[in-house]
Amino acid sequence: FEIPKSKGHIQGNKTVITNFNNIISDLRRDKEHFLKFLLKELATPGVFDGPRLVLGRKVSGVMINQKVEQYAKMYVLCGNCGKPDTQILTKADGTYLKCTACGTERAIKL
Repeated sequence: FEIPKSKGHIQGNKTVITNFNNIISDLRRDKEHFLKFLLKELATPGVFDGPRLVLGRKVSGVMINQKVEQYAKMYVLCGNCGKPDTQILTKADGTYLKCTACGTERAIKL
């Protein structure tokens, strides 16, 4: 599994990520959850424009890719075996990341 890299450009004082939908499908996570994480981490507003994501300020591609990688490590990759075959489960006592490959469960914060 390779963590997807963002592709985009600066347009005026905004940043446009052109492959946002590809990143979501590669990570196999909820679009809204990933967007909320990304906007909070980058401290910027953002809106969908078709398949693209438009961020409200100039953000470097390196910084965006670091945040995508951080998200993948927190919410996609198994902490035990490192595989991306995980699901987010909500139970009465919290939210967990469960690996379907090795069976490990770890608590996560949404």
